[in-house]
Amino acid sequence: MNIEQLDFYTQAILSMAALVGLTSFLMLGQGRLLRLIFVFALQGFLLTLTTAVAAYSLNNNHLYISAVLTLVLKVIFIPWMLRRQVLQMNMHRDIEALKNNTAVMMGGASLMVFSYYVLHPVVQSSSVVMLNALAVSLSVMLLGMLLMISHRQAIAHVVGFMSIENGLFFAAIVATNGMPMVVELGVAFDVLVAAVLFGIFFLHIRTSIDSLDVDLLNKLNEVDK
Repeated sequence: MNIEQLDFYTQAILSMAALVGLTSFLMLGQGRLLRLIFVFALQGFLLTLTTAVAAYSLNNNHLYISAVLTLVLKVIFIPWMLRRQVLQMNMHRDIEALKNNTAVMMGGASLMVFSYYVLHPVVQSSSVVMLNALAVSLSVMLLGMLLMISHRQAIAHVVGFMSIENGLFFAAIVATNGMPMVVELGVAFDVLVAAVLFGIFFLHIRTSIDSLDVDLLNKLNEVDK
């Protein structure tokens, strides 16, 4: 299939899918939290562009509202909140030494291939947009889980959790040609509530042990036992 023969919407979605998958892969190898947050914000911006392209191509005006909500929450508010926590904890100069970094990156690449392998028989009769959208969404969710497993900082775990939601959001926008407005508002509200709860969670941890390292929390749990 020649990509030049595809329409604008298909080309744009395929390009966005590749970039969204790339940002999830890049987040795995980030040792500095500020760079991790920047890549997460970049992924949110790509989701904003995807939603705007879908709204324009499908003539679905309520998707523009969803694009604005995505821009405000995932590109501005949540990255700002996470960056503020990093700066308050004076962690912006810290470099997290990832254990088995090569194995983690190889595992991430394997998960992306696995996503296409699993979904290809399911959607082989569907369009090329459907196959790539669902495969990339699944890989983004799996890479988000791997990010949470491989990193020790609680902020990295939050980014991984939000990345999983980004994968679900990308699939919902592309595969369903836009969710109903009430569902989009509900998802945006859930993301906002989760961000606020994580902020409160960070505040309590910071005042208790002056660190967001998950290993220290495990040691405290062992001591309590």
